[in-house]
Amino acid sequence: MLRRLSVCVTVLLVLFLSAVPARADSIRDSQQWVLAMLDVAAAWQQTEGAGVTVAVVDSGVDGRVSDLTGQVTSGPDFTGISTAESNPNWGVHGTWMASLIAGHGHGELAGDGVIGIAPKAHVLSIRVIPDRADPAYGKYEHEPETRIQDSLADGINYAVNNGAQVISMSIGYNSPSTVVRAALLNAYRHGVVVVASAGNSGTYRDGQAPESFPADYPGVISVGAVSVSGGVAGFSSDNLSVQVAAPGVNVPAQGRDGQYWYVSGTSPACALVAGVAALIKSRYPDLAPDLVAKALTSTTTDRPPGGYNSQVGFGIVDAAAALAKAGQLTRAVAVPHGIPAAAHFGGGSAAVPPAPVRPRGTGQLLLFAILALASLALTGAAATRLAIISGRLRS
Repeated sequence: MLRRLSVCVTVLLVLFLSAVPARADSIRDSQQWVLAMLDVAAAWQQTEGAGVTVAVVDSGVDGRVSDLTGQVTSGPDFTGISTAESNPNWGVHGTWMASLIAGHGHGELAGDGVIGIAPKAHVLSIRVIPDRADPAYGKYEHEPETRIQDSLADGINYAVNNGAQVISMSIGYNSPSTVVRAALLNAYRHGVVVVASAGNSGTYRDGQAPESFPADYPGVISVGAVSVSGGVAGFSSDNLSVQVAAPGVNVPAQGRDGQYWYVSGTSPACALVAGVAALIKSRYPDLAPDLVAKALTSTTTDRPPGGYNSQVGFGIVDAAAALAKAGQLTRAVAVPHGIPAAAHFGGGSAAVPPAPVRPRGTGQLLLFAILALASLALTGAAATRLAIISGRLRS
């Protein structure tokens, strides 16, 4: 059982070997199955994520690598350890994830390297966990659990307070936390979409895999992993938190060393879905998080029998279809323009017309005058009678 926050990824193979350099376009070629499975090219006809900030709450992001230059803002380090950003073991995992979300490639026409799902989105790097090779990881392991959870909550709150529209968390923890849940509620109230990896615990013989937080919190889009065939990855956690799935086996990513790696896990799957969420928020910035989730879950491909299972959720995310659905949802909830406020609340003459009144003729006026005189006479007679009775009573 995990005792601390952990990153949900396995590194399988380095692509650049000193003896056998890869071709300049080999990385982009090896990405094509990922982009095709998510139907990203069609989504790019509408948006590439411009105007959106995605907070990568992770081990840190090195914005100096070729495919992320100019794309990253560095936020605070909430880990409580002092590893310098210059250390080669700082931000390894986080840089991989950021390249999958918002990598813009490099070279002529940006045709080389990693292209992210939302290549024009901006990344806000927020460090809440060190990589296992970090020289201070041992110190981190001995931090109180409340301290670890507080750092995650601080990271989420910082993302919300600094303009993130999407939060990507390729991390997992085996216990819930009140402060983290409160931070996620704050994110939801501010319209921020939160995506997290479902975990790499696979399927247990005696039932479902253990819950993984933050993926299992309400309002968080939990992502499982599939392979190039579309089949569920053997390591992908089988539990009821899973809502959607995305590629998570041998996914090309750029590391903080500038080299390219094949990475596997629900971590890359989470980052890819966060990229799709960024496309939706770029095109429809006011769409609420629950409707973004609905757009993602209602338009999936490879839906399992019955429409849902605990391995791939509702199926594999389709970026183009999700964008189209988001447009429908936006129009459905939009308030029509040009209608008086009183019409919405039922008050005043704008909402309820007055009853019709016919014009009065001279005959009606004469009748009213006679009735008024008769009323005055009756009032006077009544007053006289009351005076007589009053006098008798006094005598």
